[in-house]
This record gives sequence, structure tokens and C-alpha cells, in this order.
Amino acid sequence: MHVRDMISTHPDVQGNTAENLLKCIEECYSCAQTCIACADACLAEPMVDQLRQCIRLNLDCADICAATGAMASRRTGSNVEVLRAAIQACALACQKCAQECEQHAEMHEHCRICAKSCNRCAESCQAALNEVQ
Repeated sequence: MHVRDMISTHPDVQGNTAENLLKCIEECYSCAQTCIACADACLAEPMVDQLRQCIRLNLDCADICAATGAMASRRTGSNVEVLRAAIQACALACQKCAQECEQHAEMHEHCRICAKSCNRCAESCQAALNEVQ
């Protein structure tokens, strides 16, 4: 795992990599990429006007996932309250995006894939909260 390899080398980590937080970082970046790709695929659909909210939630989710992944990757110093808030917001954005994508999943495979990614990310965010204190 690239994230684990990189973070474990940080001088302030000293072997305490916080496994759930590492999983959260990986899922955040994966979800951000998936949401961007889903939004782009939605824009290519002939019924794009019916996917407007899905696109909006994809883009919001991608932004918060990328920001949360970046914040969680930082190990120098601490900003625990803000990081916890970001992780909680990320979980919520992922839940909302997943719910919207699930409404289109039978018709659009990209929405089905995105919903699964969002659900995984939301779960990993919840698990990571226990390690951010």
C-alpha cells in the first residue's frame, strides 16, 4: 500500500500508522476519482438534465474526499477538531452521493460503481474517527 509505505516513513509517526485512518485516506482518494469519473459519465448521458443533482453531489463528494484525504495524510502537528469535522463531513457527503447514485444505478453502471465507492468511503471515515483523538 503506497499510503502506508509513505506515512510510515514520517519522522513523527514512529510506527503508529493508525490503520483505519490509512484505509480512510485510500478510500477518500479512490472515491474522489470515482465521483469525478461518474460526474463526467453523467454529463455524457443523453438524459443529462435528469442527472443534474447526481452530478452536483458527485462533484461535492469528490472535493470533500480529496480535501479529507490530504488533511488526513498530514502528520506534522495536529488539528484534530478540524480533521474530525472533515472526516464527518466526508462521510455525510459520501452517504448523500451514494443515495443519489443508487437511484440511477439500474440504468447507469457508472452510478452503481460510484455508489459502492461512496459507501466504502463513508464506512472507512466512520471507522477512522476512533483513531483521530
